Amino acid sequence: MAPKKKAKKKTAEKAEKKSDDEPKTKVVNIVISSSLEHDIPLEKMAATLPNTEYNPEQFPGLVIRIKEPKTSALIFSSGKIVCTGARNLDEVDKSIQQVIKALEKINIKITIKPVVNVQNMVAHGDIGMALNLNNLAMKLDNTEYEPEQFPGLVYKLKDANATFLLFSNGKIVCTGTKSEDEVHVAVEKLIVNLKKVI
Repeated sequence: MAPKKKAKKKTAEKAEKKSDDEPKTKVVNIVISSSLEHDIPLEKMAATLPNTEYNPEQFPGLVIRIKEPKTSALIFSSGKIVCTGARNLDEVDKSIQQVIKALEKINIKITIKPVVNVQNMVAHGDIGMALNLNNLAMKLDNTEYEPEQFPGLVYKLKDANATFLLFSNGKIVCTGTKSEDEVHVAVEKLIVNLKKVI
């Protein structure tokens, strides 16, 4: 019996080691658009509800800051809504429910379940390798690198519809994707492209 336990332990260690080698990414912001399919009286909302900002001379939308989950929603009088700051789709749903609850306080009843369209997902992570950004700027297509202005290299990965910020310590920021699967595919393609030129 004892040898079997050792074999299991070694297999678990191998699996753990393999996952340590893989790049670690984490979604830090999701931007969605939706519609509440109801006209919204923004002036009344701004006058009645806390945590709102509304300056129609500067911008036609009202900003409402949601404490839990910590997100912001931009609401237009047509009922269109843009929500930002959520880290997963569950937080997106909770944020929209908070907006609907806030609207009930001014007697606006939203009876539909708003359809969520992810517009952008931002993830950050570490690919576990040091990067020579000067070298990458010369060898990769679709890059922008101005180290005097910003320490990161911008790399547009067109076939994955993703844009990366790459830093010399191996840290990355990925934007432009619309799902976690797209983030992982984009990071895999990034690593393949980097290994070709490193």
